Formats: sequence, C-alpha cells, structure tokens
Amino acid sequence: MKKLLFTLLGCAGLLVFTSNMAQAQNYKTALGMRIDAGDGSTGVGFNVKHFFTRNGAVDANLIFFDGNVVGLGAEYQYNAPVKGAKGLDWYIGAGPNFLFGKHSTAVQIRPTAGLDFKLPSAPIDFAFDWRPMFTLNQGTEFTAARFGISLRYAF
Repeated sequence: MKKLLFTLLGCAGLLVFTSNMAQAQNYKTALGMRIDAGDGSTGVGFNVKHFFTRNGAVDANLIFFDGNVVGLGAEYQYNAPVKGAKGLDWYIGAGPNFLFGKHSTAVQIRPTAGLDFKLPSAPIDFAFDWRPMFTLNQGTEFTAARFGISLRYAF
C-alpha cells in the first residue's frame, strides 16, 4: 500500500514539473481532497486534476472507504467553459476504477459529469460531479446514485 501511494504521488509530482502551461484555462493542476458519497459507503481521500490541453484533463483519486476498502481511479475528462460564468467549467468523462478490499478487488468503469469552479481571486478549486459505477466483475452491477465533491489547491 505504501508503494502504491508513493508511486501515485510521484507521478502527480512528475506531471506538475514536466508539463507546459495550457492557454486560457482556469488552472493547470489542482491537488486536494475528494469525498465520494451516495449509495453504499462514503469515502474520503486524495484527488489531483491535471490539464494536458485546454479541454483535456485527467482526474485521479485515491479514496479510503470504511470497512478497509481503498479505491484507486482516474478519468479522462473533456472540459469546456460555461459562458458568462468566469471560472466555471462543465465536464464529462470516463475511466477505470479499482476497489481493493481485504479479500476481493472490484473492477469498475466510472463515467463522470459535473461542474468545476476555480475562484477567480484565489488558488481554490471546487468540483461537484455525478459518478455512477459499472462494476465489471463479481457480478455485473450498476450503481447510479454516486456523487463526488472535490476541494483542491489550484496552480
């Protein structure tokens, strides 16, 4: 577990220091926390969002749920500004998610749709999204009522 966390943080740091600044977006990278809630357990953990282009970003998270379950996932997101609302973007995306429990691992696909707001006068970013889960193993299952709230430092 420590190796996985170290690798994730190392990759996030590498992204920050080796990428070019994109034009006309609210921020390049944001790092902070995410709450994942809805049907089932509520989880809290780390979240990083990094833009590779104005519209293309990867949002990755490491979430800790009650019952000794750890979630690791990342989504590619298409982002676009909301006209007339400075600092507000809408986004849609999808990506893999893995839930590691004491005796099992769940493999999931997580589509996302949400709003991302970067405070114009401060390096603070908020995001709220709908994050349903398609579990692919352990019997295919769909959970629609899942939501995420992120609070991040943007730079």
